[in-house]
Amino acid sequence: MSQPTSDPLQSGGSKIGQPPFERIRPLRNPLGWFASWRSIRSKIVAVAIALIVFMLATSVASMLMSATVSILLEELTSRYVPAYGHLARANVRSLERALALRRVAAAKMQVPPDDEGYEVQLRIAAEKGSDVAHEADKARKLINAIIDDARTPSDNAALGRLDARIENATSELRQELSEEEAKLLEQLNASKFPEARQSMARIDLMRDQLIRKIDEIRSDMLAQVHASSSTVIQNQHRVLATSVVVSLLAALLGIGVAMVVASGITRPVRELLRGTRDVELGRLDGGISVSTADEIGELSVAFNRMLEQLRKTRHARETFGRYIDPKVAERLLDWSGTAVPDGQRRVMTVMFCDIKGFTSLSEGMTPQGLVKVLNFFLSTMSEPIRASGGIVDKYIGDAIMAYWGSPFVDDAEQASLACAAACEMVRQLPTLRCQFPELLGLRHMPGELDIRIGIATGEVVAGSIGSELMMSYTVMGDAVILAARLESLNKVYGTRILVAARTAQMARDAFEFREVDRVIVYGHEAQTTVHEPIGKVGELSAAQEALQTAYGAGLDAYRQQRWKEAREAFERAQESVPGDGPSRVLLSRIQDLETRPQTTAWDGSWRMDRK
Repeated sequence: MSQPTSDPLQSGGSKIGQPPFERIRPLRNPLGWFASWRSIRSKIVAVAIALIVFMLATSVASMLMSATVSILLEELTSRYVPAYGHLARANVRSLERALALRRVAAAKMQVPPDDEGYEVQLRIAAEKGSDVAHEADKARKLINAIIDDARTPSDNAALGRLDARIENATSELRQELSEEEAKLLEQLNASKFPEARQSMARIDLMRDQLIRKIDEIRSDMLAQVHASSSTVIQNQHRVLATSVVVSLLAALLGIGVAMVVASGITRPVRELLRGTRDVELGRLDGGISVSTADEIGELSVAFNRMLEQLRKTRHARETFGRYIDPKVAERLLDWSGTAVPDGQRRVMTVMFCDIKGFTSLSEGMTPQGLVKVLNFFLSTMSEPIRASGGIVDKYIGDAIMAYWGSPFVDDAEQASLACAAACEMVRQLPTLRCQFPELLGLRHMPGELDIRIGIATGEVVAGSIGSELMMSYTVMGDAVILAARLESLNKVYGTRILVAARTAQMARDAFEFREVDRVIVYGHEAQTTVHEPIGKVGELSAAQEALQTAYGAGLDAYRQQRWKEAREAFERAQESVPGDGPSRVLLSRIQDLETRPQTTAWDGSWRMDRK
């Protein structure tokens, strides 16, 4: 957000919806103020002159001692401790190399050999071996830097011995290890496994020797770290003692000054406290007066600027909620100042909702009327989604894309919440059909208003997608594509809501479903079982129960190519619910299939050749 361009100290900058900030009030009688403080000022000056002489001497000593401590502390933190850390990491990398080498042997010795795993572990072993040498070189450079630094006391002879021991451990022993490991690889590639096991044993002994030497070096290095730490602590104690004496003298003088100036500080501080409590209670429309030009006055100005930024942030939250889902806007603002998380794999339930026959419906509408209808439709259909905890991801023309899942709703409830939202959206249709003509000033709509909804549950990638100029927090993956395909599939089966098998399975405790068909949607090769929610558990009517039973029996017979039995079952389903779309589609399909030659490859699935 942009920062204020004017300084309230100079212009009395105004607050949103409030009068301008109070200007700094000038002192009414500067000469009288000077006269009233003159004697105290003289005493302060006299004390200050004597104090300055004393402070000059103590300050020089303190600065020299502090500089020495700083140099020692810098050497401890930037050389001793990192050198010890590099040695420790060299030890760890050596163990990791040994583990990778064992995995190399295991991959080659297993039946059949894991050539891919062999290559991967061999590469890891090579990398870890380079890391050992790299960490050891870093430790040696730091040790040599300590030896070369004449400003600090150190046991250069001991450090020199450590350097030589590190060089010995990382050159001679690693050279012997490398030669033995090369021999091991030749034996593995030649399938000489008994000899390879003997080589592994020799390598283990040599590696144990290397690790033992590194441990001894680390132990000696740790002793040097402790010695350096003791030196730093001793110097810090001396500096601390000097600082305490100087601070006590300054405190005696400071108490007197504080008592004099306290009364001038109390009032603006209380004003700041009042304003802080107002912010804590969420009251951001106020402000505090700025009555001084000192640090308290600057703090008051900064507080007023902070209030303005908080008001802008609150306004931004409200504005974001109109362009992206409020829950997503809230999380994006919470991430302000930190990196927005990259894509994460999560199981989510995705919904696509579209207006049936939108093209024909929009013909004859004015642009203003079309926008009015779309806005009203999208607002009405979005309400059940948000009420059920869903996230409206985007509007694509007349279509809505939404999703449910962590961290916005419980993963166990996401499918049930999506189905509940879809059923509620269908229940809103009669109201929409009545309100649209009135909204456009027409007696009736130019076309039938209906919706199609597709819901799928599966693993998606959730995160911020886009470019450096524009980002969108969204989801993408097969579940998104499948939900879009199921939405279009409603056109084929004459349904309003179709859900994937995983969604139906997760929502089975809350909703009753009927299995509609097995299809291979456009762009997929695997078959998908499609379901339709027909009501909540325990709330089905007699007609719905009859439809569920008859259609299920017909679908079973259909898949076993018992065409007559299937036809009779689907006809009973249509008698239970006249005009049932899936029953009509499968009856028509049976009539076509009866004229085709029978095939043993039939599995009851139907391929869709278009989106």
